[in-house]
Amino acid sequence: MPVNGGMRAASVPLIPERQVVGYVYSEQMMLHNKLNTDPDDDEHPEKPARIEAVHGLFEKNSLIRNMKRLPIRPVREDEVLLVHSRQLWNDVQKLSHFTYADLINSAEFYEHKSLYVCSNTPLAARISCGGVIEACLAVARGDLQKAFANVRPPGHHAEPDECMGFCFFNNVAVAARVVQQQTKVRKIMILDWDVHHGNGTQRAFEDDPSVLYISMHRYENGEFYPNGTYGAMDSCGDRSGRGYSVNIPWSSAGMGDAEYILAMQSIVMPIASEFAPQLVIISSGFDAAEGDPLGECHVSPAGYAHMTHMLSGLAGGRVVAALEGGYNVDAVARSALAVGRTLLGESPPEMAPLMASEEGAETIFAVAKYQSRFWKNIDVRACEPQEGTPSVFSILELLKAHRTEYMYREFGMLELPLMQEYEQLYTSQAMCSQDLMKSTTVVVFVHEFGNIKADIANSLTCEVQKEHSYLVDASKLVTKWCKEEHYALMDINLYPKRPLITRSEKESARGVMTYIWDNYLLLSGATNFIFIGHGQGVLGVMELINARSATVQRHVLLVAQFVGLSPIPLIPKHDDVLTSWYLRHSMIIIPPDHQVRKDGRMLKRHGKTVIIGLLLLSMPFS
Repeated sequence: MPVNGGMRAASVPLIPERQVVGYVYSEQMMLHNKLNTDPDDDEHPEKPARIEAVHGLFEKNSLIRNMKRLPIRPVREDEVLLVHSRQLWNDVQKLSHFTYADLINSAEFYEHKSLYVCSNTPLAARISCGGVIEACLAVARGDLQKAFANVRPPGHHAEPDECMGFCFFNNVAVAARVVQQQTKVRKIMILDWDVHHGNGTQRAFEDDPSVLYISMHRYENGEFYPNGTYGAMDSCGDRSGRGYSVNIPWSSAGMGDAEYILAMQSIVMPIASEFAPQLVIISSGFDAAEGDPLGECHVSPAGYAHMTHMLSGLAGGRVVAALEGGYNVDAVARSALAVGRTLLGESPPEMAPLMASEEGAETIFAVAKYQSRFWKNIDVRACEPQEGTPSVFSILELLKAHRTEYMYREFGMLELPLMQEYEQLYTSQAMCSQDLMKSTTVVVFVHEFGNIKADIANSLTCEVQKEHSYLVDASKLVTKWCKEEHYALMDINLYPKRPLITRSEKESARGVMTYIWDNYLLLSGATNFIFIGHGQGVLGVMELINARSATVQRHVLLVAQFVGLSPIPLIPKHDDVLTSWYLRHSMIIIPPDHQVRKDGRMLKRHGKTVIIGLLLLSMPFS
C-alpha cells in the first residue's frame, strides 16, 4: 500500500476551526507558598512561579487563544473520598486554620513528609484537583478532544492515606475515578513521565484492571525518591490488577530523549494498544527535562512533543496532560509549551538520530521480558540491546547528501555558505549555479524536500519495501530548465524537516530568505529575478516579499506559486502598492479540482491562473 511520506499525518489542524483543546488555570493555586522564616534559605523548588511561567509562555505563543478556557473549581469531599481516606481529607482541611505559630511548630513534621504548608494550602490543593477533574470530564464527555491542566500543587505522590512529596490530593487518580463514575468511559490509561515514581497513583489502582498505570522514572535500586522497591520492575499490581501497573525504572540519572522514546516505542505503545484505553491521562511532570536540578536527566521539549504525539494516537485522540513536578521554571515552561503545541495539532520537531545508552537499553529489555508475561504485543526480541554502536543515518540525511552530490555532478551547482545562525538548519539546502554573478536573470526556486513515497511490504510491522520506495523531487526539472534557458539558479530547500511549518521554522524561513536576498541575490549584479515557490516553499517566498517589498518590487519579474493541494495560494500582506504590483507579476499554478476555483474572489487577488492536470514544472517563462 503506497504511503505518501510528504503528507501531514496529524488529524487536528494547527489552528482549528473551533476550539477542541481545553485549558485549566487559576492564579489561586499560587497562594500555596512556603513560609520563609530564614532569608538565607533557598526558594522551595515547588514554587508558584512554575505554573505562572507556563501560563505566560502559553499566552506569549498564542496557545491560549486557540484553546477553550475551562472553568475551574475546588474538588468536593465526595470526589476526594473516591481515592483518599476521610482522615486525609480532614488533615488537609485543618491547615486552613493554622496560625503563624502552628506553621512554625509543624514545619519539621511536614518537611519529614517532603511537604510545606500554609493556611492557603487546602484551597490551592482543592482547586488543583478540581481543575484536573474538569479537564478530564470535558474530554471524556466529548466536549473537547484534548486538554492541558496547568495546576499545582502536584498529586502523583499522594497515597490513599498519606500526603507526601509536595502532593496533597492525587489529582489524576481522583479525576480518573470521577470520570468512571460520571461518564461512559471505563478504561483509562495513565502515563506518568515525571522523573519520580508516582507511588500514590499506582496504589490507588493496585488491584483495578480498568486503569492501566505506566511510569517511567529514575529508580536506582530504590535509592531515588520516593525510595523503596515499590517502583521496581516487578511491582506490577495485585490480584485482578496484576500486570496493569507497568514500571520502567531507570538505573541511573542522565536518561534523555533516546531512552524515553525507545521506552515509548518498545513498552508503552505496544501495551497501550493492547489495553485500548478510552481516555489517556498524562501525569506530566517535567523534572526529567534538561536542566532540572532534581531529575538530572536530559529530555528535551522535542522529546516531550514526540511522546505526546504518540499518545494522541490512542483513545480516539482523547488525551489530558496534567502538570506534576518539574523544578527548573524555564525548562518546565518550554516543555509544557511543546506538549501544548502538540495537543493543538502541531507535528513534533525533527530530532537527530537517537541511540539509547547501554543502561537505558538494558532497562527496557528487562521490562520487556518481565511484562511480556502479561502483554502479548511486546516484542522481546526487538528490545534486545545491540552489541556495539552501529552508525545511524536518517533517511533525510542520506537524501540530502545524495541531492548535493547529484546537483553538483549534473549541473555544477555549488553549496551556498550561510551565517552560523542558519548553517545547522539549512546545511546543504541552499545551492546556486556557478554563473550567479554573471547572469542578468536569476531564478529563485524555493521548495520543500519533496515527497517520499513508499510501499509497505508488511502491514503488521510497517516494513518498507525498499525497491518500490522513492523520492519525488521537482527541483531537478527546474534546474534542467534554467540551464537550457541560460538563467542562473538559486535553489533553496527551505523545509527539509517535514511538511508542517511551525512558528519557529517560519521565523527561520524569513531570516534565511532575507539573508540570502540581501547578501547574495542583490549583490549578484542581476537585474531580473523570477521567484518560484513549490509546495510549502511558497511560504518562504511570501515571507521575503513582505520583508523586502521595496527591493522586490524593483527587481522581481514574476512570482509563480505551484501550490499543489495546499488550501489556498498565498498573497502578500495588505499594502495597496504591494498588492497592485503583485497582481501584475504573479502566477498561480493549480490542479483542476483545487478549491480556490470555487471562490472567484480569491482568484481575483492573483494575477495569471494556470490550470494543469499535473504539476509540471517545464513551463516557459518570459
